Amino acid sequence: MRENREPRDLAALLSGHAIPRLEAIAREAQRLTRLHFGRTISMYAPIYLSNLCGADCTYCGYAVHSGHKERRRTLTEAELRQECEALRGHGYLSVLLLTGEAPHAVSAGQIARAVSVAHEYFPSVGIEVYSLKEDEYRDMTRRGLDGVTLYMETYHEPTFEQVHLQGLKRDYLYRLDTMDQAGRAGVRRLSVGALLGLYDWQMDGFWTALHARYLQRTCWQSAVSISFPRLLHTPARFCVPHLVSDRELMQLILASRLFVPEAGINLSTRERPAFRDGLVRLGVTHMSAGSSTRPGGYSITGEETLEQFEIEDSRSPAEVSEMIRLAGYDPVWKDFDHAFDPLAG
Repeated sequence: MRENREPRDLAALLSGHAIPRLEAIAREAQRLTRLHFGRTISMYAPIYLSNLCGADCTYCGYAVHSGHKERRRTLTEAELRQECEALRGHGYLSVLLLTGEAPHAVSAGQIARAVSVAHEYFPSVGIEVYSLKEDEYRDMTRRGLDGVTLYMETYHEPTFEQVHLQGLKRDYLYRLDTMDQAGRAGVRRLSVGALLGLYDWQMDGFWTALHARYLQRTCWQSAVSISFPRLLHTPARFCVPHLVSDRELMQLILASRLFVPEAGINLSTRERPAFRDGLVRLGVTHMSAGSSTRPGGYSITGEETLEQFEIEDSRSPAEVSEMIRLAGYDPVWKDFDHAFDPLAG
């Protein structure tokens, strides 16, 4: 196999011609992962700050016209602290803060304050929110932000327009430029991805990997990773047009590892336990566990607020970390401390 792979090699790895060679590709993916990341899996958890949303993304449970009637809410600072304390109790030292696409309800300033609060509890704080500007990301990095996750959802512009009916998210080029803004602001970790199932998985996978390589070259001071969210549960009004099989998702992860060997690979609780377990040895470097996709899901009881999507892997953090150990890998709860950052205050 080629050591330095070009886009044509990526296309071949994603094609039907690669299927008979998947076992050999998997061995190479395992070798490259161990070379660059060792036998480690970094653990993280999401905290949903708000499920308010002004966008109308047809596939999303948070969408303004999703048809879901469950309560929408935004965490107060006291409630956010409760969530942080609950996750610290499970051993987490890395969290991802999320919101709906609602800058009118949850402003960039509110997100920045949430970063400051979360950083009191966790050395590593990332966000997965609506597109922000460079100066807003820069302010958040001063407060402790070190990671930004943003999915293009699909790189196919006609499909992008069809599934985003309302809100600022409709601006394809603005969203595409967001990670450059974050990189220029000094964000240490950048994570991209496509929402698999909206368009052809091979095409979206191809462009996601190219986007990751582009960011590695242009935002060279940032570590780049790829996420592989797969549409499984959607609102009643939406039917997934391009269902992605387990084999196709595995092929996409392996191809991405061979094309961008130094990129992290994230796998969330959207996937079934057995499937996640099998991918530990095949290129995954970051996993969430014990996740909740609703505000207050870790510490507020007796209240059913709207969740973004149903999770498939409901195991506790302790159960997932034990699975990782049994697979011969080390779960890593903390991989960075701002005390080692020469630019930190």
